[in-house]
This record gives sequence, C-alpha cells and structure tokens, in this order.
Amino acid sequence: MLKRCIHAVLCSKGIAHPEAIFTVDEHIAKILPHRYPFALVDKVIYFEPGKRAVGIKCITNNEPQFTGHFPDRPIMPGVLQVEAMAQLGGIIALQAPISDGKGTFFFGGVDGVKWRKPVVPGDVLVMEVELTAWKQRFGIAKMAGRGYVDGKLAVEVKEFTFALVQDK
Repeated sequence: MLKRCIHAVLCSKGIAHPEAIFTVDEHIAKILPHRYPFALVDKVIYFEPGKRAVGIKCITNNEPQFTGHFPDRPIMPGVLQVEAMAQLGGIIALQAPISDGKGTFFFGGVDGVKWRKPVVPGDVLVMEVELTAWKQRFGIAKMAGRGYVDGKLAVEVKEFTFALVQDK
C-alpha cells in the first residue's frame, strides 16, 4: 500500500522508478543539524540537485508531541508538518549547486499554508519540496512544498523563504 501511494505521488510528478536515495542514518544527519526528537525526514526517495526532493516522514505513536497533542486523539501538529518539509528543503539547499554545505539555512518566512487532512500515527507523510528561486548574492532561497498521506494532499506551502548564514 505504501509503495503504491509513494509511486502514485512520484508518477504524478513525472518521476519513474523511485528508490531510496539516502536515509537519516547514512546521509541526512551529515547534511542537516537536526537530531532526535526534531529530525523529521526519515528518508529521501528522490533527489534532483538544486531543484527538488521527495522525502518521507513515518509518523509513530512514540513521538514526544503526541503526549500532549492530543492524548486521546493524537494528531501531528501542523507546524511540525511544515518543519518536516522545511528540513527536506534544507537538504536541497545545503548541497551543490546551491551551497557547499557550509552554513545554516534559517526560516525567513512561510506563506500560503493549508492543511487538508489530519496526519496521525501510522501515517506516512510523503513530502515534495521544490526550489522556486535562489538569490545567491543575498543567500535567499524560495521553495514550495506539499505533503501527501495515502496519495491525498494533507498539507501544502505555497512559499518558504530561507536565508543562508555562512559559517565563519
């Protein structure tokens, strides 16, 4: 079922034969500074350098946010869904050709967020993030993202704005 859902989302975007590109254990942790419990990208299944990525977040009952959001009806907070997509955007932005991996991307803004359905434990959030603009001179990246559960749109962000702060 999961494989069909992922395949349907990717095929609708013109991406054929998806395979795992990298997982948190081998590569993601080398790119992003986030660690448990705030590492929200479990696997990248498609990566097009400098353009777009498709990643997965498996939602489980063991995540700390569910002790309070909400104990009797756990729902992944919308801001964490947006954060998960932002982290996937960071994977795009912190690699060539956008950057050399030195520095940190920070949120500069987020516009046009819509939640379409709850994301709950047992769901797999399949996220697609696409770079829409890169202003190298100012270190500003613009991206758009969508998250799907069971092939249905669960969350969308019309525009993320990120700022690259270079390490000294």
